[in-house]
Amino acid sequence: MAPPTEVLVQTSPETHPHVPKRTTVKALVESDGFTSIPSNYSCATHPNESDASDPNDTIPTIDFSLLNSGDPHQRSKVIQDIDKACQEWGFFMLVNHDVSETLMKAVLDGCNEFFNLPMEEKLEFAAKDVWKPIRFGTGVDTKVEKFFFWRDFLKVIAHPEFHSLSKPQGFSEVVQEYCKRSQEVAMELLKAISESLGFEESYIEKAMNLKSGFQLFAANLYPPCPQPDLAMGIPAHTDHGLLTLLIENGIRGLQIQHNGNWIHVNPLPNTFLVNIADHLEILSNGRFKSIMHRAVVNSQSTRISIAIPNGPSLDTMVSPAPELVDNESRPAAYIPMKYKDYMDLQLEGKPCLERIRLPVA
Repeated sequence: MAPPTEVLVQTSPETHPHVPKRTTVKALVESDGFTSIPSNYSCATHPNESDASDPNDTIPTIDFSLLNSGDPHQRSKVIQDIDKACQEWGFFMLVNHDVSETLMKAVLDGCNEFFNLPMEEKLEFAAKDVWKPIRFGTGVDTKVEKFFFWRDFLKVIAHPEFHSLSKPQGFSEVVQEYCKRSQEVAMELLKAISESLGFEESYIEKAMNLKSGFQLFAANLYPPCPQPDLAMGIPAHTDHGLLTLLIENGIRGLQIQHNGNWIHVNPLPNTFLVNIADHLEILSNGRFKSIMHRAVVNSQSTRISIAIPNGPSLDTMVSPAPELVDNESRPAAYIPMKYKDYMDLQLEGKPCLERIRLPVA
């Protein structure tokens, strides 16, 4: 079939002559005679596969079950391990997290069903307003996308109010349960992180007003790309919020930056990939590092990933914790900013963390 002509309303570069209007990546791949990517999907600074390595034995792995084992020594040890991972990597794999493999598979299968819906049904959720509670689109969410990215997405605001999807049947219930269980995991991790900073376990929950915290369900589809050496799924970036929990369908594509090098991530089965996000770096006054990461594509298989950013309430003013600031030896490293204002800046494609980072005296 020919590529659909519906426009997914986004600021976008000049369109390739063979694609009259912007379409989804999935529709593009499924169009007749598709063997090479349009020029406006070609990334001039695309990383080569050889740019990234595979040191799987060095990526931190955290056993979530030890946080609630009842053994104070084990709990203390795993909190130290989390603290080290947050400082040195900004990333870890989480095992034994009690979110069932059945639920994780069901939510991935549901996302696949959604992306396989007829175009006209998915377009019911297409919108220019990035704050729309349920939104389907393509590319990335910035106003300065210089070329098209090889990704279609579904985003659902899941907290403080969950917004139900009307299709496919039963999908919304699975998403809601998955978001609830993911949030429970994130909250337990933030308790441990609070303790690692020398606070009571509820410190971050109270300071960031997490009872009204912002949680997003973001599903990403990366169809096979005939020229993966030219395209990019998502460019290098950091996340807003405190912690992001990510799963994928067994097809690798996530790369993280560590000590200036890009590293392929090959997760163990049934694990969460957890990355520190900007507002935990800010709250910790730079002790923890928000990790730079990106998504690459392949020519063989469709990759689906689901990211769950967990952040403060939208009206929370986020700044370094006062207890971690000493005007002489450890001055505040970031300018305070309301969480929603920060997200709005990020959606404009601006390097937000650098904008609010104070110069070192």
